[in-house]
Amino acid sequence: MAIPIDFFLLNSTSSPFSTAEVNMNSSLNSSAPACTDWTPIPMTTIIPTIYSVICVLGTIANALAVCVLAHASRSRRTVANTFMLNLCVSDLLFLLSLPLWAVYYSLGYSWPFGLVACKICGALHNLNLYASIFFISCMSMDRYLAIVHPLRSQISRDPKRAQLTCILVWVLACACTAPTVVLRNTHYIEALDVEACVILYPSHAWYLSLTWMKILLAFLLPLLVISCCYCAIGRHLLADTGLLRKPFSSKRSNIPSFKSMETPEGCLKPNRSATPGITPNSSRGKPREGRGLERVLWTVAGVVVAFFLCWFPFHCVTFLDLLNSGGWLDSCWVTWTIHNLTPLTLCLGFSISAINPVLYCFIGNHFRGRLEGIWKGLSACLKSSGEEHRQKRGSFSTRLSSFSQKLSDLKDLAIVEPSGPA
Repeated sequence: MAIPIDFFLLNSTSSPFSTAEVNMNSSLNSSAPACTDWTPIPMTTIIPTIYSVICVLGTIANALAVCVLAHASRSRRTVANTFMLNLCVSDLLFLLSLPLWAVYYSLGYSWPFGLVACKICGALHNLNLYASIFFISCMSMDRYLAIVHPLRSQISRDPKRAQLTCILVWVLACACTAPTVVLRNTHYIEALDVEACVILYPSHAWYLSLTWMKILLAFLLPLLVISCCYCAIGRHLLADTGLLRKPFSSKRSNIPSFKSMETPEGCLKPNRSATPGITPNSSRGKPREGRGLERVLWTVAGVVVAFFLCWFPFHCVTFLDLLNSGGWLDSCWVTWTIHNLTPLTLCLGFSISAINPVLYCFIGNHFRGRLEGIWKGLSACLKSSGEEHRQKRGSFSTRLSSFSQKLSDLKDLAIVEPSGPA
């Protein structure tokens, strides 16, 4: 169903799931053509399907990650694990709201859950948008310190300081979310005859400010931090294995540049020779080191590429919407792109909630080992419980059979025994 542009602005870039974001003090009229030749994408079927898949996969992955990280021993409660646990909690909170948004789209943008649910679900989205990216940035900086400066960062990389950092991240994410929570409301759209969950901007300046804040704080600055950290990590690992050394520097000391590197669940480290006197370039150590280095570099590349590919399309459409709202771009293809691609690119951004546990946890040997241990323990517990239940049933059956046999013997005795004197 095509919706006229002069009725409302279709700006999902600042309202994560709504079809319209109404600017109360600005004109809703647009000089853009009606775009009748541009076929709209059927959002009422595509978006709920994508949301359902992301919700199921992301909930399972993050729940397993939280289970493993929360039950880790005290020695395993490292800085990286602390950030990872908070990241998974943030993703889980958001994923729990996806079914409501799936229903919202399937009903043709009708919000049947009331004002409170509208504000809460909108808050969970924006909270996750900021908190998850902030935690990923913190994990990137922690990995940079652990790999590039392992000795100098031992004091600063303390789990208690990491917990304080997590509190600051949550506070900052809540502060960035507060304006949209206040502005988000249910609004009746007469053309669609629906009660939509939208953001009602007091003025166009509010829209510009919140949109630029989202682009800068939720994408550009984190992308810069993550890219710089992992570029430094990759260069350090390549240089440490001799791939970037000059020929005359090949006789450096056999002591590695980082003597120990933290290896929490999901934080990989290259395999290094632990035998004294054997250098990493020895014939025995080289294959293992090469495999370990390759895994680390692939993980590093995967983190950066996943973050960029998941969020870059959404922020590109957001920037197009900024240009369109300012009158710099005003054409059919721009209008169609904003109206139809914003929800789809937002789905791509949501998929990072399901990808994060895979990148940070499941590809790590330690995490898989702990998950396998939990599964074996649970299986053993269920098996022992089943055996105990079978033993109880067998014991009860034996007692019941014995009791039945005694009753049968008593009956036979009563039949054979004479009833009295002749």
